Amino acid sequence: MNEDRPSSSPTSRTWLEKLGQVLSGEPKDRFELIELLRDAQQRHLMDMDALAMMEGVMQVSEMQVREIMLPRAQMVVVQQDLSLDEILPVITESGHSRFPVIGENRDEVVGLILAKDLLPYFIADKRIEFSVRDVLRPVVFVPESKRLNVLLKDFKANRNHMAVVVDEFGGAAGLVTIEDVVEQIVGEIEDEHDIEEDGYIKKQNDNRFIIKALTPIEDFNEYFKTSFSDEEFDTVGGLLMQAFSRMPSRGEVGQLGQYRFKVLSADSRRIYLLEVSLADELDLAQPLIQDQDG
Repeated sequence: MNEDRPSSSPTSRTWLEKLGQVLSGEPKDRFELIELLRDAQQRHLMDMDALAMMEGVMQVSEMQVREIMLPRAQMVVVQQDLSLDEILPVITESGHSRFPVIGENRDEVVGLILAKDLLPYFIADKRIEFSVRDVLRPVVFVPESKRLNVLLKDFKANRNHMAVVVDEFGGAAGLVTIEDVVEQIVGEIEDEHDIEEDGYIKKQNDNRFIIKALTPIEDFNEYFKTSFSDEEFDTVGGLLMQAFSRMPSRGEVGQLGQYRFKVLSADSRRIYLLEVSLADELDLAQPLIQDQDG
């Protein structure tokens, strides 16, 4: 008898071992594997965050750079002939740490500058010696069709954090960072604002609603008895970006017609969730779009 042998009760097994038991059915394709993973989560063999990351890993292997890149028009860039005093507002207003440096236009990306490389030049007697070319770093170019899993591997191997995406003609099409790729793996964190997968609007109380930014304008109009136009944009998120004339950040507030919108979840590329409430009065300090009847 092996009385001193450690117990191997089910409670002492890791969730990975339990998952191995679930997967013993040998899924025939990726769809069946995802279904098995979701079933394992339903049976509490893993938590929601672990499931989201596993699905994200499988999704990344099928996605291309063009699907997640920041479009060229939204890139925060520095022109190669700018002075240090001209560059400083670009850095402070954007909050970024890396910036593509361009020549005559955005198609001509000549390198990158890192905000930390500029710190020594803020010593007064060195300002006159500053030139963007002195701090220019090489830029990595990747095609729009590059797979995200391959890009992530390249980022790690070469210790890069940013790449400029080029189109078939060699022009800059956008920008992609290692954070953008990792976001696809981590996924969104489940919280109190979650809405059912097939729904768009979740009522909190008589004057507070949580909605997905992807809510079709037609559905919003029907639910809230409004009449916003869907000729230019299809979703409420699109209307809100028009109101801001840019991508709003988490916590920012805008007003569409008589409704107040607060951004609950967003990243550098898109808005995810919004809090909607009836505005007490017209706040002209907030971005504003009137509905067709307003």
